[in-house]
Amino acid sequence: MLKLLSAAWDRIRTNMRDPLIRRNVAFFMGGKLLGLALVLTIMWVILPTVVHAGTKATPAEMPQINAINTVWTLIAAFLVFCMQVGFVMLEAGFARSRESVNILVEGIADTCICGILFWAWGFAFMFEPGTPFIGTQGFFLMGLPSTYLGTGVPLLAFWLFQYAFADTASTITSGAMIGRCGFWGDILYSIGVTGFIYPIIGHWSWGPDGWLAALGFHDFAGSTVVHSIGGAISLAGALALGPRLGRIFKRDGGGPPPAHDLVIGAVGGLILWFGWYGFNPGSTLSALDTLGIGRVSFNTTLAACSAGLAALFYGYARTKKWDLGLTVNGFLGGLVAITCPCYWVDPIGAFFIGIVGGLVVIWAADVLEYLRIDDPIGAVPVHLVAGIWGTLSLGLFASGAYGAPTPTGADTSSVVTGLFYGGGVTQLLKQLAGSASTVAATLAVSLILMFALKYAGVLRVSKEGELEGLDLHEHGASAYPEYALAVGDAGLVSLDGHETVVESAESAAAGD
Repeated sequence: MLKLLSAAWDRIRTNMRDPLIRRNVAFFMGGKLLGLALVLTIMWVILPTVVHAGTKATPAEMPQINAINTVWTLIAAFLVFCMQVGFVMLEAGFARSRESVNILVEGIADTCICGILFWAWGFAFMFEPGTPFIGTQGFFLMGLPSTYLGTGVPLLAFWLFQYAFADTASTITSGAMIGRCGFWGDILYSIGVTGFIYPIIGHWSWGPDGWLAALGFHDFAGSTVVHSIGGAISLAGALALGPRLGRIFKRDGGGPPPAHDLVIGAVGGLILWFGWYGFNPGSTLSALDTLGIGRVSFNTTLAACSAGLAALFYGYARTKKWDLGLTVNGFLGGLVAITCPCYWVDPIGAFFIGIVGGLVVIWAADVLEYLRIDDPIGAVPVHLVAGIWGTLSLGLFASGAYGAPTPTGADTSSVVTGLFYGGGVTQLLKQLAGSASTVAATLAVSLILMFALKYAGVLRVSKEGELEGLDLHEHGASAYPEYALAVGDAGLVSLDGHETVVESAESAAAGD
């Protein structure tokens, strides 16, 4: 052993006499010692801070973020945002071709305006506490906790989800105003809707201290808050604008101009149906509520199916034709109707809610036609009327098996029961009060807004601009430039690839 140690010491002394070896040893050992010193310094500076913070923080102060629920909410937000694609396709397809670009630009501009305003003050008005009528804190999302209330979802993720809802409500508005609304009017009413009308009136039902929420009014995903508000604003806009030039109603021997592309319109409707799976199941804000999201998804599907079939067969009974437009608006009416009660009803309830939803859309369209109110897309029947029906249907069909949703599942300590399930008329009256007050307030404020814009001269485009078409007049572009060759004294000359059609500018006011 001593011989081994002596031999090792001799080798060390011999090697250390070599200048190259001494330099390498100093270099490598110095680097290791410097790195060790740096690590020890970092540990000495940071660890006490971390330990100190850990000892001072309390569970209530630390944000309880649920990663699964956060991802679920974000995916739902992305689906709802994709509904904007469905809206512009539905509206452009069911409108005339010469206003297609206008619909697209309006939808994009509205989406951008909504994002800025909902960040600046819309979210604060709607989802932060203050008074029973409006939130008064959290402007620009400043000074707010990292998660929203007890959801376990980060505030910014919840904001994104609700922003998509706000954008939907504003986009609904444009449907009844297509073909004659000037673009400055589009911008200004969009500011009024997304910045003030939607978030303030929506606070009544969805705000943490909203007076309708305190009353016991329920609207799970927005039959009233999103769709009835959007539909009521649409009605106000249609009333302020008046009909399109050349629009002849059925009681006068005419009818609505035909859709320019039913394929695009129907595909847009199906995209909206797909997006509804973010709209309704996503409103649980919880992927852990597995029974809840399954039930909501099923009810959403069943109501859309029964509504679509009801509209299809009812339309055939009236005209002996299988009407695509009625069918699309029919299943959309079923989706709007089930949006409020989808968490609290059973499959039987969803089935009948959808049937009525599909029928009231057709009946409401007949009423608008009789009253000579020009709604090119059917926004008022689909969103306002079906939204009212869906809100009231909760008071009829709530099964009495489910209560309020929570981050982990339904709270069954207090359930919602409708008239048909032995709950009496109590919930129905609450739903009636919530729907009536929301629609009345929205309609009143929206009429003031729209008529103010009308008398300011910015709501409706000029007669010349309407005859030329909004795409060319407002945006300088045509969606189908190869079809529109020229507009001259002879009228509008168009080419569809097979034949040339010449029509006067006056007759063009009623169609393409």
